[in-house]
Amino acid sequence: MEIILKPTGIVKSPIKSPSLAADNTHINMTQKKEEMKQQHRELKEMVSHIIIDETCEDLLDGIEEFSHILVLYWPHLVPEKSREFLKVHPMGRKDLPKKGIYATCSPARPNPILVTAVKLVSRKGNVLEVQGFEAVDESPVLDIKPYVNHYYCPQDVRVAGWMRDLTEELEDPS
Repeated sequence: MEIILKPTGIVKSPIKSPSLAADNTHINMTQKKEEMKQQHRELKEMVSHIIIDETCEDLLDGIEEFSHILVLYWPHLVPEKSREFLKVHPMGRKDLPKKGIYATCSPARPNPILVTAVKLVSRKGNVLEVQGFEAVDESPVLDIKPYVNHYYCPQDVRVAGWMRDLTEELEDPS
């Protein structure tokens, strides 16, 4: 079965290139570890814009009543060849064992649809101003949903130790 997706908008972001790059065999970090940590800290405050096609503006009616939204988008700079990966080193880190693509947040996936929860700062017509969005400039937007704790915050969540360690490393202020 083939599924055809039509983007309804585009991202305008200060991020011009991805922090991870794929070649024919694996994912690589494009930045040093310290640069990645700094970008992660800056990302929380970074403001981006989601520009919805004017013909789709009615899709946004009522979205400004929410503090946060989920944005589903397409990582357009991920090479087609990387969609064949079955396993990757998380975040391109060779010091971590390879994991199955579905156990990671890697953009190199069979269907590279990414999702990020972001703070909705404002809406002006067909333009959403958001904070904390990791998408690269010009990424196509596939869908937007309101963030609702009841649906998206399950209780007793378990996270793999390596993922917890990566997250703590990124959050470490030193």
